[in-house]
Amino acid sequence: MKKYFVSFVIICSVFLPSLVFGQGLGNAAGNLQNTAGRAGVGSGNTADIQTIVGTAINAALTLVGLVFLVLMVYAGFLWMTARGDEPTVEKSKKIISAAVIGLVLIMSAYAVTFFITSRFGG
Repeated sequence: MKKYFVSFVIICSVFLPSLVFGQGLGNAAGNLQNTAGRAGVGSGNTADIQTIVGTAINAALTLVGLVFLVLMVYAGFLWMTARGDEPTVEKSKKIISAAVIGLVLIMSAYAVTFFITSRFGG
């Protein structure tokens, strides 16, 4: 059985790359330039400070949302697999409350920042 697996791996490592490269890239560079232009990161575009800060805030909020989601899934998993174990249930409740409090703090900081920049930005 091991001999068949090794031969399968060798055959796949020899023939699969040739199949992938055989597809060709076509107009991949042109498509990438088109996508970059639509996203506003083309070579001819210069971004002002407001665009850069807005992009950074958007990325940070996306990261915070992802961390919140991971924490909620982890706490839910802990709670569901606790099987009545009170310390584990309490731990998951603490994680959920801390995640929600952190999300509220981050969103309120964003709201204050947005309010201040909209008032002074003109």
